[in-house]
Amino acid sequence: MMRQYELVERVARYNPGVDEGLLNRAYVYAMRAHGAQKRASGDPYFSHPLEVAGILTDLHLDDATIAAALLHDTVEDTEATHAEIDQLFGMEISQLVDGLTKIDKLDLVSKRATQAENLRKLLMAIAEDVRVLLVKLADRLHNMRTLDFVKPDKRRRIAEETMDIYAPLAGRMGIQWMRDELEDLAFQVLQPDVHHMLSARLEELSVSNGTAIRDIEQALQDKLSHEMIAAEVTSRAKRPFSIWRKMESKAIGFEQLSDIYGFRVLVDSEEDCYRVVGIVHRTWPMVPGRFKDYISTPKENDYRSIHTTVVGPHHQRAELQIRTREMHEVAEYGVAAHAFYKDGVPVWDCHATSSNSEMINGHTESSGNGRARAGRPGAGAETSRAFQWLRRLIDTLGQGGSPEEFLDNTKLELFQDQVFCFTPKGRLIALPRGATAIDFAYAVHTDVGNTAISSKINGRLGPLMSELHNGDEVEIVTAAGQTPSSAWEALVATGKARAAIRRATRDSARKQYAGLGRQILRRACERAGKPYSDELLQAVISRLGQASVEDALAALGRSELNASDVLQALYPDYRKELVEAGPQARDDGWFGLRKAMGLKFKLPGTSSTDDEPTALPIRGVDGDLPVTFAPEGGALPGERIVGIITPGKGIVIYPIHSEALKQFDDASDRWIDVRWDTNPDKLARFPATIEVRALNEPGTLATVAQIIGDQNANIDNISVSQRRRDFHDMRIDLEVWNLKHLTTILALLKNCKVVNRARRVLG
Repeated sequence: MMRQYELVERVARYNPGVDEGLLNRAYVYAMRAHGAQKRASGDPYFSHPLEVAGILTDLHLDDATIAAALLHDTVEDTEATHAEIDQLFGMEISQLVDGLTKIDKLDLVSKRATQAENLRKLLMAIAEDVRVLLVKLADRLHNMRTLDFVKPDKRRRIAEETMDIYAPLAGRMGIQWMRDELEDLAFQVLQPDVHHMLSARLEELSVSNGTAIRDIEQALQDKLSHEMIAAEVTSRAKRPFSIWRKMESKAIGFEQLSDIYGFRVLVDSEEDCYRVVGIVHRTWPMVPGRFKDYISTPKENDYRSIHTTVVGPHHQRAELQIRTREMHEVAEYGVAAHAFYKDGVPVWDCHATSSNSEMINGHTESSGNGRARAGRPGAGAETSRAFQWLRRLIDTLGQGGSPEEFLDNTKLELFQDQVFCFTPKGRLIALPRGATAIDFAYAVHTDVGNTAISSKINGRLGPLMSELHNGDEVEIVTAAGQTPSSAWEALVATGKARAAIRRATRDSARKQYAGLGRQILRRACERAGKPYSDELLQAVISRLGQASVEDALAALGRSELNASDVLQALYPDYRKELVEAGPQARDDGWFGLRKAMGLKFKLPGTSSTDDEPTALPIRGVDGDLPVTFAPEGGALPGERIVGIITPGKGIVIYPIHSEALKQFDDASDRWIDVRWDTNPDKLARFPATIEVRALNEPGTLATVAQIIGDQNANIDNISVSQRRRDFHDMRIDLEVWNLKHLTTILALLKNCKVVNRARRVLG
């Protein structure tokens, strides 16, 4: 176990102004608090926070973070209290420990819904101070290193959680070495046989290729020295998990991998990076398609480097990473690189210079004591791309949606590689690999995504679902009043786009249901001879258990509220009037009520007259009301229709002669008077189903399809319901303009010599 002075020495190596007294007090306090507690391995429990602190010294973190690491389990597992920590170590360390304690209370190894909610809490806990996440990652790394002492079932759950959440978070924070180790430790638990096999193959390869690797390394070093470039060349081997992931994604075997070994070239300046590329490419042939410039277009976690692959000495491929030493620090330490010490003062604390308060990222910062407010990272961290990504992720918490949606969106963001595209004005947009123009639109602005109708990629008009590639210039074409399709959700690759589409779809559906509810309620009031207004509804909203008029109307449109119940809340005497109207009126619902009150009665689906209520206008599925059509056969303009309020579907439209309406005979309150309101200048297609009995001979299906196509109808689906030696019964789902259009198609089919029968299907 590390000694007290050893920990102080490790911090002093990168921070000459280390507060030895603080670290010594934290060391002694934590050791005494944990006392005789033991870990599953049998080691003293205090060895764990001490090792966590040691890991954080590798990230060159400030004294407060090291002290918080020593203390992070005291409040949770000992008699220590937050008040005591605050008194002895100050508010900054107390708040760090508090954030870590809240995270430690979370049971992320749990069911999906609980895990999703806990991930939200974790991200909220680290939103104010990224150092909380860094301590938690170090805590998880040490736990993974000692996972052998945990029971097998719990060991696997912890490994899965590490692979799903903590390793990707480390990568997003730019700490690649930590991500690699976490992934490899988890992989060793999840697939021990594969890990053992790959480790053995790597060991064999190291023995057989050892001389070649050293030769390539020396050849690179000699060539760069000859060109007067001060460079440091080192070699490295991929980890087993990295190899397995590439074998899986590329569907190739171990022998086909050409980049198991890579070489890193560290130089002094950015200019030297590009000089090295020129020298290497002039000396050895470059492998086409293997050049990536992350210096001009950094990754979202601040990673900057040039990657290239050449056919080097011994005719072996050599993958090179070329970067400056400063870029290497960021690649190694990630967001923690922004906490490096300047003149003995950690960057975390470099904000405060006056006694005034200022608003930074929406938070009031008091700087009267010459230090940043406890719990807030310094400017370097907040300007890093990694921290900005974390902030954007936190912003999605306020956009609604279920915890499971947030978990899905977060995993989308965590696991994707990137492509870089440009707006017409040259703005760089980084997106996950596999992203579409829809993702691009939402990355520009949510309003752009919501109103997008098409895209121009490199000047050529294309569909929004077009996949983007590195270097594409993308222009999004928008239209006022456009709303996103719910089908987009399955096409996007970014969590931001998916969350925005879900939100817009929910808002649109809520607006439609509220509109439907308002019309239902107005007609219910009209039938009862009562006036209606939103102000009247607002006055009784609490009786209905709703938060707002909009909520009440939407609930009514979704059939979560009954119109008669709302009517009774508006007019308490309504029930009395219904009773006085007689038992027949009560049995017949609003039909009987209208009769009893002397009002004109109209069967739903019949035409309206001037002195009768106007039926709901139906334009189609793209109208202002939530409308679907009968699952069996649909409904077409030109025929009389009736609407049935159906939970989850809004109004389902049936032809008035549909047999399916019999099932609603005892649910008169669900019947809605509707009428067609189609625009003859803007034709829309409507669903219909037909059955065709045709001869069983070659070309029959083509003939039937040709007739339908010639009439400008669209075939959605064809299925064979019966197959016999001499004929087939086919069921065809169509989209047609109206009843007349369908009638014409049926007549042409009946007159075709290969067709024995053609008729419409109605439920």
